[in-house]
Amino acid sequence: MFNKNRKIITGAFVATAIGMFALKPTLLSAKNAQDSSKLEAYLKFTRVLNLIEDQYVDDVNTTTLIDKALKGLMANLDAHSAYMDAKAFKDLNIQTKGEFGGLGIVVGMKKGALTVIAPIDDTPAYRAGVKAGDIILKINDKSTLGMTIDEAVSLMRGKVGTKITLTLVRKGETKPVIVHITRGIIKIESVKSKFIYLDKDKKDKILYIKISSFDEKVVKGVKEALSKNPNAKGIIFDLRNNPGGLLSQATGLLDMFIDHGVLVSQKGRNPQENTEYKAHKENTNTKLPIAIMVNGGSASASEIVSGAMQDTRRAILVGEKTFGKGSVQIVVPIGQKEGVKLTVARYYLPSGRTIQNKGVTPDIVVYPGKVTKKDENAFTIKEAELKQHLEAKLKEIDAKKKSKESKDNNTTNTDDKLKKKIITQKDIYNDAQLKSAIDVVKVLMLREGKK
Repeated sequence: MFNKNRKIITGAFVATAIGMFALKPTLLSAKNAQDSSKLEAYLKFTRVLNLIEDQYVDDVNTTTLIDKALKGLMANLDAHSAYMDAKAFKDLNIQTKGEFGGLGIVVGMKKGALTVIAPIDDTPAYRAGVKAGDIILKINDKSTLGMTIDEAVSLMRGKVGTKITLTLVRKGETKPVIVHITRGIIKIESVKSKFIYLDKDKKDKILYIKISSFDEKVVKGVKEALSKNPNAKGIIFDLRNNPGGLLSQATGLLDMFIDHGVLVSQKGRNPQENTEYKAHKENTNTKLPIAIMVNGGSASASEIVSGAMQDTRRAILVGEKTFGKGSVQIVVPIGQKEGVKLTVARYYLPSGRTIQNKGVTPDIVVYPGKVTKKDENAFTIKEAELKQHLEAKLKEIDAKKKSKESKDNNTTNTDDKLKKKIITQKDIYNDAQLKSAIDVVKVLMLREGKK
């Protein structure tokens, strides 16, 4: 039996060896054919370039021709790959540091249309009323149909103080929306924190943290907000209209609240791009209840944060489905002043799902708008109780008047600063998504208390 098996194994080896020798010339032939095809393609490009240089109606600089060719090449790969000339490369470096010039909107291609991913808070575009999901039909008098992102961005950038007109197509509007914007220097305060009191005694509060973009200041800003509010009973992260930013800041934020497992992974054609970013147990808060608000303007890094927190059941997501930008770009310098932004991989959340073209669906879908509430001022008193009620009201009015006079006399600058840090009941009832997020944190607090 042993000998018989041995022959079979040997025979199989011989057959495999013969197959390998037989395939070798074919493999070499295929490689030669591939090299030949590549050489022909390079020669074709050179011939066309020479033809333009020799016979085009205008004299064109060779460097300009190559730059245009590279821009067209990168734009046709996907919506996020791009060749960056000296100006674009400089602008990108400035943007990741949290200060740059322009309108204050992040744009992307969605189904072939130039779409606003998100207006950045407190910028010219935000104040002019540009909204996430708006399709930019025209920039001044130029149609954006067939225009690349780089071309559109180049048109929208300009000297500070100059005006620009955008023609927008907006969901729910029967006619195009025309918006006039004055260009300005965009300074982003990426992390803003406030708090929400849970009782009249102002003992318990929820920390509200708005993250506008994931620039290099985010992790530091969130840590500072937490250190200043150590007694907060829960956190609401507002990632609405957050277009993304630096992956290191997204994973750094996640690592503050998730203590084990993969936070996000990326996979690409090149094995060197396959990376897992894992959580660390040290200095991790796994108990504090968290709700995260998202919408159609939440993209990239904000989708990684919200999706990972959802997958690990560390937070409850409230709002609308996110944008769906889950690809990885690297920036490779070409010389000292230029560079290439190239898509090399896709992001995958802890569960293994991708967000590219899919987005993240919230646990609780809530559309923007005001909260419907009962009118507490409605007059519903019975006739028999009317006199007693009116007397009580008079006393209440007098007491409030005296209290207000006393308060006005003691108002300080510190009080004004404190007011700016508080989210009022009026703010809450004007924002249905925020109201739902607060309710979620309250429920999580109750559950944690029972544990």
